[in-house]
Amino acid sequence: MMSILPPSCAASRTLVTVTQHTGSDTSVIAALVLAGGRSRRMGSDKAALDWEGEPMLARVVRVVSQRCDPVLVVAGETSAAFRGVDDIRDRAAPGIDSSKVHWVTDEQEGTGPLGGLVAGLSAAAAAGAEYAFVCATDMPLIAPELIDELRLGMTGSTQAVIARDAQRDHPMAGIYRTDAAAQIADLVASGERRMLGAIEALNTHRVGVSEPDWLVNVNAPEDLHRLRVSPG
Repeated sequence: MMSILPPSCAASRTLVTVTQHTGSDTSVIAALVLAGGRSRRMGSDKAALDWEGEPMLARVVRVVSQRCDPVLVVAGETSAAFRGVDDIRDRAAPGIDSSKVHWVTDEQEGTGPLGGLVAGLSAAAAAGAEYAFVCATDMPLIAPELIDELRLGMTGSTQAVIARDAQRDHPMAGIYRTDAAAQIADLVASGERRMLGAIEALNTHRVGVSEPDWLVNVNAPEDLHRLRVSPG
């Protein structure tokens, strides 16, 4: 068993227990929801944006928790995502097993999503997970079937399996080996900040997913409006 500290326990230092998965069994994998972006173009924290009656973070957590355990939300303590994890745990958000949801603090200022990826993969490895599905908090059309399709590309030698559509790779929609954290940390230390830098350095397999809309993210108010008018 492995203990991880959720945000609601920060004051009392009470620990919550997470089931540890060992060996090569990948029937259950961890999930990392990277929520540390500054949301400059959106103008407000994307984790708290409403999507069909629930915060976008809760929507993404609810979907990935159908396939993954634990679900680790990675961001800074001042973000809306931090408060969102508290809400999920304290209010028993519908469709979410709150015991699966935990907080990982992204303490590396200025390192972009790669710093959050290192923190999340390290925490997932400490919880005993060999693999972690990685996504962003601003993907409202994400579906559990995305994880299913990515898992088909996993092999013993593959360090990352990422989604690809007709235009580009999507490193923020992929399954990563948790033991790749050290290699990615070296990239961050060398000055690399791009997620694409990680997949270029790792042994990466690309999967053309059956539904490209799963990969859509929202960066600006017009993106959110367009999806609300014509979702999917």
